[in-house]
Amino acid sequence: MKLIAIDLDGTLLNSKHQVSVENENALRQAQRDGIEVVVSTGRAHFDVESIFEPLGIKTWVISANGAVIHDPDGRIYHQETIDKQRAYDILTWLESENYYYEVFTDSAIYTPQNGKELLDVELDRFRSANPETDLSVLMQAAEVQYSQSGFAYIDSFQELFGTDQQINFYNVLGFSFFKEKLEAGWKRYEHAEDLTLVSSAEHNFELSARKASKGQALMRLAERLNIPIEETAAVGDSLNDKSMLEAAGIGVAMGNAREDIKAMADAVTLSNDEDGVAHMIHHLL
Repeated sequence: MKLIAIDLDGTLLNSKHQVSVENENALRQAQRDGIEVVVSTGRAHFDVESIFEPLGIKTWVISANGAVIHDPDGRIYHQETIDKQRAYDILTWLESENYYYEVFTDSAIYTPQNGKELLDVELDRFRSANPETDLSVLMQAAEVQYSQSGFAYIDSFQELFGTDQQINFYNVLGFSFFKEKLEAGWKRYEHAEDLTLVSSAEHNFELSARKASKGQALMRLAERLNIPIEETAAVGDSLNDKSMLEAAGIGVAMGNAREDIKAMADAVTLSNDEDGVAHMIHHLL
């Protein structure tokens, strides 16, 4: 095995959004053994840096669900952007339908100034419609979104399209606690020929350019590093990891992964709160 691609949320990060000591040590051991460790995430590159810089670990980073690849020194190797007019149309719809959204760019994650209020309103509505439901799971889902770094707040998405703005649109995320709103997003974009539609968690859907996916990015990077794809492994837990697990020589699902991801994987490791990544790395080594 010469390369291991690792998802972050629900995979390398535990439920406290931290890299455990066991996982950290396993990453270092893999690198000492000459294995190329690659972080592959839906998060932004600068968000990944904020997690790994304190650890003193440098890796290749596939970010924004495969839209961007950075080398270990933070330089862009490859990027796939959403057409500017297409991004405008997507955000017009999301804002008109009162979605909480995030726009991943090369400089920041842009989100509405009233984003937290939008989610609080949804939580109140959900509580009223489902009084017996334990809301802690929903609140934890929102916390994952808030745990990212690099946010910039806007009153309207139209601020991103000024004549003086030179923004690369990598990924647009829509979030809702309501199943019908999520289904509306999937229905609207699932057959779009110019977009890739995935989900990184139960309450979101994410849009990237057609040639942007974790699987395609993994193949591009393996080719760049002259590593046969058969000598790569990948580990993840959600739908946005599916293409990566399919592309890798060995695809590993986390113990806490969705059941359909477990079913298509070559193997299943322990959960993210049981240091499943470390368990997988030790097994491979």
